[in-house]
Amino acid sequence: MSMNPALTTTSYAILGLLSVRPWSTYELARQMDRSMGRIWPRAQSKLYEEPKKLVRHGLARATNEAVGRRPRTVYAITAQGRHALADWLHEPGAGPVLEYEQLLKVFFADSGTTADTLATLRAARAWAEERNQENAETARAHLTGRAPFQERAAQTVLVGRFLTDYYRFVATWAEWATALVRQWPDDPADASPDRTEMAETLRRASWGSSVDARSRDETA
Repeated sequence: MSMNPALTTTSYAILGLLSVRPWSTYELARQMDRSMGRIWPRAQSKLYEEPKKLVRHGLARATNEAVGRRPRTVYAITAQGRHALADWLHEPGAGPVLEYEQLLKVFFADSGTTADTLATLRAARAWAEERNQENAETARAHLTGRAPFQERAAQTVLVGRFLTDYYRFVATWAEWATALVRQWPDDPADASPDRTEMAETLRRASWGSSVDARSRDETA
């Protein structure tokens, strides 16, 4: 039985970066933050351990180099690592897990004040706008051919569109929620639900069943 730690999704994320080019541990940590920090954020301390794990599994190799007087270790993917990465990509993977503190505060708004909730919604909108500015800069760089790893633009645009739509959704949701919360009394516990919006939420929640029904009709 192997005593090596089991590979995780983070292990495969690092392996994916190594499939692009060799990196030092410091470069890997920076690239993880730059390119994947929004979809798979991980502590840097964790990232520094992953390349060593890949080497122990035979999926990467480590080479000691010197930059001036400073030694560094550069990691590169092995043939076995490329096979392992391809096997991992063959499986669909798990769906997203939402972890959103501002949304949690909205959920428990009745224990605070309406002013608190409005401030949280303003912060949500500001967060979306700030992230989208960075996202737009990245998209502009790819469109003009100035982004790093331009040869991977076909893959990057898929993730970029998801993030663009996500940031837009958060901003739009914050605006919608703000309009409702402004109608609340000072104590959110005394607020009454807007039944029109409740019905609209139900209508929107029915999109999956309507898509399934349409698919059945088209294949019948």
